[in-house]
Amino acid sequence: MIKKVTIDNNGKPAAAKHTITDTRMQVWLPEAIKAAGGKTKLDIQFEFQVPPYGTDRMGRLNTKNGWVYEIAQWFPRLAVYDDIQGWNVLPYIGAGEFYLEYGDISFSVTAPSDMIIVGSGELTNPQECFTADQLKRYNEAKNSDKTVIIKSDKDINDKKAQLSKATSTWKFKIQNTRDVAWAASRAFILDAARINLPSGKKSMAISAYPIESTRDKKGNDWRRSTEMVKGSIEHYSAKWYEYPYPAATNVAGIVGGMEYPGIVFCSSGASGSSLWGVTDHEFGHTWFPMIVGSNERKYAWMDEGFNTFINDLSTEAFNKGEFKQQSFFEDPNSSFMVKYTFGDKMDGLFTSPDVIQQENLGIAAYMKPSVMLHALREVVLTPERFDAAFREYIQRWAFKHPTPWDFFHTIENVAGEDLSWFWRSWVLNTWKLDQSVKDVKYIKSVPANGAEIVLENLEKMPMPVTVLIKEANGKEMRIDLPVEIWQRGPEWKFSVPTTSEIKEVILDPDKKLPDWNRENNKLKKAF
Repeated sequence: MIKKVTIDNNGKPAAAKHTITDTRMQVWLPEAIKAAGGKTKLDIQFEFQVPPYGTDRMGRLNTKNGWVYEIAQWFPRLAVYDDIQGWNVLPYIGAGEFYLEYGDISFSVTAPSDMIIVGSGELTNPQECFTADQLKRYNEAKNSDKTVIIKSDKDINDKKAQLSKATSTWKFKIQNTRDVAWAASRAFILDAARINLPSGKKSMAISAYPIESTRDKKGNDWRRSTEMVKGSIEHYSAKWYEYPYPAATNVAGIVGGMEYPGIVFCSSGASGSSLWGVTDHEFGHTWFPMIVGSNERKYAWMDEGFNTFINDLSTEAFNKGEFKQQSFFEDPNSSFMVKYTFGDKMDGLFTSPDVIQQENLGIAAYMKPSVMLHALREVVLTPERFDAAFREYIQRWAFKHPTPWDFFHTIENVAGEDLSWFWRSWVLNTWKLDQSVKDVKYIKSVPANGAEIVLENLEKMPMPVTVLIKEANGKEMRIDLPVEIWQRGPEWKFSVPTTSEIKEVILDPDKKLPDWNRENNKLKKAF
């Protein structure tokens, strides 16, 4: 609740004219802010009541040692003013996230001294918040690649492990951020370890969780959270762009999975692969949209989809693939998933998340754009070309606000490839892919003379074609055909220098494409 808004008027506070409409507040300034360094100061007094469960963004969880409070989206934040449409004024309805501007934020939380507070950014006064032993372990964790317990489960109800003062004020600061969040509980077990960054800088992986989150007999639960945070952050930093914040904190609570700069909220009941999955996904959001500030109010696929894509690579790398799962095409249900993902009832990527049908959101915002990037990386460009272009996209647009066209142009410019046909198929439309082997004929009806193969593109989406030809003499021939074969029509005929009868012709033998009908990807007979 907004209680009062004042503006600094030449050093004197004056009431600011303002209007509140749902999640938006408009403030009229007495005069425009001057360009190139002009500034003004607003003072906003507000109250915020923590809900029991805030649509999986925040909430509170009751544990045997006390409540776990996860506090987010709790203070007024600045809307984005950009060069495309000026003020971005879409309301927050629930799907997608707020579109926010960058800045430096300092905040303080005063709480009973038996509580642990964790928040976005750097804790600037640990010496005022921890006991001497806890402070020693906190500083030890900063230089340890192994997890260090700062506050154990035994410390929770041990008065000797508490500060003698009634309250403590925890102070945090974070730079180049679009938001801050925090969590508080007397039930927290706290541990941490060092994060090693490519530049030589260090960050800190921190986990805060109640004892209920440590039930796995093999310890494959929140006791591994800090290991997972460290692995996730170090992978993304080395592969894409260095993690920019002094700490990365994972909180176990009522929220199933939600990301904020420098801190994420994950389910207190997660363990094993589910804990890795949610931890890695939420911290992956550091790169999209915390670093690359795309507009999820309009383009959820540039946030959730890009993140889902980098999650796949991170999961493959973590602990030698400990939690690696089947890919989209390795799944036994891949045929069903292709039909669902590219079906007539599926929303397009350009559909606003508030308009996407609820049952389609996971596909349109997460899965399909991830499959798209895998296809672009592995079929169209190659990993080397794609990775260089994707890294450059992040570098160019770090702490800025790209549109889809900025993404398209960066990938094309750096990869050196016109991909207009690709974006048209995957992003601007909801086209299907259906490549087929239409016919095979031997030249002059003699296998030793070679063969002519006719391929057909039965749907609107064009993609490159990989053809595997198996001969009766055991010889195999693999041919990669560029997407340009479809420029003049849906059929392509080409000759191959076979020397014996063809046993089988297979399209997309590695199953890297979302083909609508794999039954026609093979032609198997004696010709």
